[in-house]
Amino acid sequence: MIYIRTYPIYMLSERKISEEPGLPVYIKAAGTVSPQQDFETMMAAPANYTGDKLRCIEPDYTKYVDAKLIRRMSRIIKMGVAAASEALQQAGIKNPDAIITGTAYGCLADTDQFLTRMVEFKETLLSPTAFIQSTHNTVAAQIALMLQCHNYNNTYVNRGSSFEAALTDAVSLLEEGEAEHVLIGAADEITDKSHTILKRFGLYKTDAESLSLTDSNTKGTMAGDGAAFFVLDKKKENALARLTAFKNYYKPEIPATSLIETFLKENNIAVTDVDLVITGYNGNTGENAHYSELTRGLFTKNKVITYKQYCGEYPTSIGFALWMACNILKEKKFQGTPVSNILIYNNYLQRYPALYLLSAC
Repeated sequence: MIYIRTYPIYMLSERKISEEPGLPVYIKAAGTVSPQQDFETMMAAPANYTGDKLRCIEPDYTKYVDAKLIRRMSRIIKMGVAAASEALQQAGIKNPDAIITGTAYGCLADTDQFLTRMVEFKETLLSPTAFIQSTHNTVAAQIALMLQCHNYNNTYVNRGSSFEAALTDAVSLLEEGEAEHVLIGAADEITDKSHTILKRFGLYKTDAESLSLTDSNTKGTMAGDGAAFFVLDKKKENALARLTAFKNYYKPEIPATSLIETFLKENNIAVTDVDLVITGYNGNTGENAHYSELTRGLFTKNKVITYKQYCGEYPTSIGFALWMACNILKEKKFQGTPVSNILIYNNYLQRYPALYLLSAC
């Protein structure tokens, strides 16, 4: 018998965007496909869901994809392509210097289809299409094929840190002068079978209401899915927000308040300079104490808001939070209060804490 001893890795990646001229990273555009119609509608009259999951409001894909191609695309590919196309259109870029995505689950629907056919046809006479489209990098590859983009293309699969891994790569390319414009995104989907499997672990409530999710006093949360894409650039002109810094960990043995205090100190930002905090509390009573310590020790309650009542819980949901923050900083206010600095804090499954600091341009 072989015994393998493992040790916890406390910090996966850290990135403080350089202050040298020409190197700051800006978010020029943000596109999403989510359970909400758009940012303005979400703020005025957000969509409400009941049950144990939220599902995306899918756009008219013919605005982004040739109708003949849509038939051969699975749901997550269509969502990713639409979100990416929206971001590129906003930024006025036809061909990015790099396409980088992060996903935890990949193309579950195509994987399910391929495995089902393996069983039905007893591993004979199988069409390779579902297998080819089931790989995790299919979304990034499909975007590149549509754009005829032959530049750098990469996908990261790191569970709850998938988007942070992709973002680290994107920022590195910009800082090293390997790219001027980077398209980066995150996408994960729900399928009936994957949802049924995850539900057996007690992750989801049996009957909940999304807009009341964070006020719930029961175990579990509501599942979600979606795609969020961004265009990163080294130039400030027409940018939505500046990405000042981000940092992520794996199972740190440090309280959330200590992580945040250290993060802000490293970036020369006082706690009082943070105008808004967006947290990933998902309504699970088992996680309430972890997030509530922020309002007890660092921030006042009126500075802290949540986002998973709008998109649900999934490994790369922080992409939705980043999209939300970009739209708030674009207006430079939230609910009538001026906003210059936003802190995002999410801790997926209490194992993958991530911190983002964004500033208004």
